Amino acid sequence: MNIDSLPIFKAVPPAAPQGLPVLRLGFRPFYIAGTLLAALAVPLWLALFFGQVLWTPNLPPLLWHAHEMLFGFAVAIIVGFLLTAAKAWTGLPTPRGPALAALVLLWLAARVAALVGPYALYAALDLALLPLVAAILVRVLHKARNHRNLPLALLVLLLALANLLFHLAVMGVFALPALTPLYAALVLITLIECVIGGRVIPSFTMAVTPGLKLAAKTLLERFVLGATGLGLLLWLLAAPSLLGGTMLALASALQVWRMRGWQSVVTRQRPILWILHLAYAWIPLGLALLALAQFGLVSTSAGVHALAVGATGGLIIGMVTRTARGHTGRPLQVSRPEVLAYALVMAAALLRVLLPLLLPLLLPSLYVVWLLVAGAAWSAAFLIYLWIYTPWLARTRLDGKDG
Repeated sequence: MNIDSLPIFKAVPPAAPQGLPVLRLGFRPFYIAGTLLAALAVPLWLALFFGQVLWTPNLPPLLWHAHEMLFGFAVAIIVGFLLTAAKAWTGLPTPRGPALAALVLLWLAARVAALVGPYALYAALDLALLPLVAAILVRVLHKARNHRNLPLALLVLLLALANLLFHLAVMGVFALPALTPLYAALVLITLIECVIGGRVIPSFTMAVTPGLKLAAKTLLERFVLGATGLGLLLWLLAAPSLLGGTMLALASALQVWRMRGWQSVVTRQRPILWILHLAYAWIPLGLALLALAQFGLVSTSAGVHALAVGATGGLIIGMVTRTARGHTGRPLQVSRPEVLAYALVMAAALLRVLLPLLLPLLLPSLYVVWLLVAGAAWSAAFLIYLWIYTPWLARTRLDGKDG
């Protein structure tokens, strides 16, 4: 008797993917939603800033801009990435189908309410997403005994707390400057980037460079993350001081030393990699600018935008291309339009961060022009991403697999 002919021993083909492709894994809808917000929100902010639009959102325009770029754009990408990564780390399912759609609609409802709804409704909707995502991550990671990644769930919870403090400050419940919780969110997002970047950037680099070995130095990693966290905490909570400036400068130097071990030069022929290295380099630059701000030498805005536009924007455009290609079964090689998108985000960062430092010495009248050019470069980059990737994210993987 042929044992393979018995039904119990017959190979069972994998089940065909079920449901709408765009709702099969977290990165798909959240990458589309987050990048669309990035492309549209900056032109709207500039129109508000220059008085070209009379209507205003629920928040003062500056607070709306800062909040939506952090808790709208960046959080959407972080949530999409973590829901996808948690499945890869544990082998356990994360929300898909109707459950995933509900999370995306909750995010979207908050963005709409920020523009047209009562503030209380906006705050309630905006505060609901991150605790739900943190609970999902804790459940999946704990069930799989993947305790190494539980600190990421904690960072998500701390982001939720920063968001709560922001809304309470705006509503006058706390006598707290509303920008402080937003700066706290930027600190937390930067720390997430330091943790994830320290894992994936060397790993991605080794994967495509034969013979390259990048061994993480555990003690250095702890010093880097500790100094970065402490320096940013002092900047956030304490008055400008010699201690705060020194700690930020030390953190910047340690970040440079960390990157020195990543052999960034080997990625020069691979745009999908050099964008991650180049974007991460904005973290030590941002820390250095914040250190100079502690001594009154530059504006705090320079350091903030280095971390927000250069590091966060650059790492996001790099990660949403690489992970989307990988999870849709496409080769990890980008096209010229994608490289253009990378260059545009980096150009936006340069125009937004470095030129304002030089223009007072050169041509201060050009500040408005460069701000508009920076905004146009930023929006164009994410429109290019949407043009290329939306059809891919809305369709089944090329290899027919689920996910």
